[in-house]
Amino acid sequence: MRRPCPPSAADASAADPAQARASRDPRLLRRLLRAKDRMDAASHEAWPVHRLAQVSGVSEAHFARSFKDAFGVPPHRYLLTRRIERATTLLRDTDLPITDIAFQTGWQSLGTFGRTFRDITGESPGELRARQQAAAHPLDRVPPCYLAAAQRPALTTAVSEKRRGQAADSIPASKRPEVT
Repeated sequence: MRRPCPPSAADASAADPAQARASRDPRLLRRLLRAKDRMDAASHEAWPVHRLAQVSGVSEAHFARSFKDAFGVPPHRYLLTRRIERATTLLRDTDLPITDIAFQTGWQSLGTFGRTFRDITGESPGELRARQQAAAHPLDRVPPCYLAAAQRPALTTAVSEKRRGQAADSIPASKRPEVT
């Protein structure tokens, strides 16, 4: 018996009343889903907003605003989530070099991949691979869609916002500038 896949964070936010504009128009939602499906199918490709807007048949500004309203995250964060998700799977299930995984998942720079991966997951790709291989779990019996949902990174804030917050936390209280 096949179990249904759990909804992703982006899919779960579709029930939120904040995205009322996109959900009121089923044609617009269908167009947004077309762009989302294209990103899912080819997350290794570059997906700038103008290309996604072309796929959806709407203007760039309208697409970006409607996508965030419908799915709870901007298109770029959604794409980052998918790329990190795929990289995590490749790190866990293959012995490919980390450089190859970075380029296969759409990153142009190994440094950017490593920094972004650490910011989102909290560990480097090599650390994640070592931890996953050390913890020999019988994951063969778990449906892949459940594994992906359980290991999906939550990108509710931008990576740069996370970095700024972590940097502010590392400054001792006595050295912080006073805000008036």
